[in-house]
Amino acid sequence: MLALGWPMVLTNLAQIALTTTDVIVLGRLGPSALAAATLGVNLYFGLLIFAIGLVTATSPMMAEAIGRGHRVVRDVRRTFRQGLWSAVIVSIPAWILLWHTDTVLLALGQEPQLAADAHLFMHELQWGFLPALGFITLRSFVTALERPIWAMVVTVAAILFNVLANWVLVFGHLGLPALGLRGSGLATMLSNTFMFLGLVVVVLTDRQFRRFHLFGRWWRPDWPRFVTLWRLGVPIGATMMLEITLFNAAVFVMGRFGTAAIAAHSIAIQIAAASFMVPLGLGQAATVRVGLAHGAGLRDDITRAGWTAFAMAMVFMATMSFVLMTFPNVLIGAFIDVTDPANAPVAKMAALFLLWAAIFQLADGAQVVGAGMLRGLQDTRVPMLYAAFGYWGCGMPLSLLFAFKFDYGGVGIWVGLASGLAVVACLMIRRWIRRDRLGLVPAG
Repeated sequence: MLALGWPMVLTNLAQIALTTTDVIVLGRLGPSALAAATLGVNLYFGLLIFAIGLVTATSPMMAEAIGRGHRVVRDVRRTFRQGLWSAVIVSIPAWILLWHTDTVLLALGQEPQLAADAHLFMHELQWGFLPALGFITLRSFVTALERPIWAMVVTVAAILFNVLANWVLVFGHLGLPALGLRGSGLATMLSNTFMFLGLVVVVLTDRQFRRFHLFGRWWRPDWPRFVTLWRLGVPIGATMMLEITLFNAAVFVMGRFGTAAIAAHSIAIQIAAASFMVPLGLGQAATVRVGLAHGAGLRDDITRAGWTAFAMAMVFMATMSFVLMTFPNVLIGAFIDVTDPANAPVAKMAALFLLWAAIFQLADGAQVVGAGMLRGLQDTRVPMLYAAFGYWGCGMPLSLLFAFKFDYGGVGIWVGLASGLAVVACLMIRRWIRRDRLGLVPAG
């Protein structure tokens, strides 16, 4: 699990570093630019995370085919092809919606100037939507073959590319004009394209990957496989979207408490998201290992794979909880100058938010690894219902209750977020424990 999981963890950390780089750069432009980009990115990721969940269904499908050991090359290639088809199909409506970012944000009650600035940012970033999905589909392929190191290498290279692109395009270097917010969106779009093309080169040149001829006859449909992918992928995407939209909605509600609250929330959520990438990677590894064992019909291996990933995630998240509670100002200082009196309101609020992020670390790790374990068994529909209940039936109502009824303000929103994550974590792990009685594992 560790051999498979650590490159996936580092890949996830590298991917979050792309947006973290943007936040750090935009933080140098001031709280207004940071707040506008945060609003735009949250809208973007609300759509992207569903699409990522959809194409992520290729991972358990490929893993099961490899574990089954019958017609592996054909089945993996066809699953990959339908994953690319799905990426294109889901990108078109996303582009249309993102083109009207300002209209959406105004309808959600955001300040007109912030909406206008986010609109400029998004008109560059949105074109990275399809390349990002193409990269995720390719990553599912190399991960199913238990060689995720290539995705990590490409993503790390993309970070360096993104840093350079931000430096050039945001601040204006090497003879180019300073584009500010637009430059940051453009840099991230180019970085997503860089990742996709980089992994394309890998799978076309590496001997083990090349034998699958992934892009051969890509126009040929496989409708039963396409339907299966969407049957598994839509609940995965919905589960992920229910979580991310809860956090996105928290940003929009946070906007009612002012620019400083949005900026503080942005910093805290970036730190929490970086921590989340580790159990996310372990959950992805669990999906592959459980899927391989599921395809081979090995019940004991299913059990070992799932609980191993869960235990590793809990140890890490407990450690991160301690770090967030003990060193908040050190972490916040990576984003803003905490010694500047002008940043004092943001720094103070971000420290309070990080306290609650520390509280929900274990629950956040448990729910994402639990979902990954169940996906390895191709169990996606009921976990989606759990997410709907936990995040929107419990988390959001409690956020609004504590924020407005009990006058906790922005802190109340984080109380609700922690509560929603805890409910989902308990439900996911309970279902995994009852997997035999529910008939989710092969008999015998």
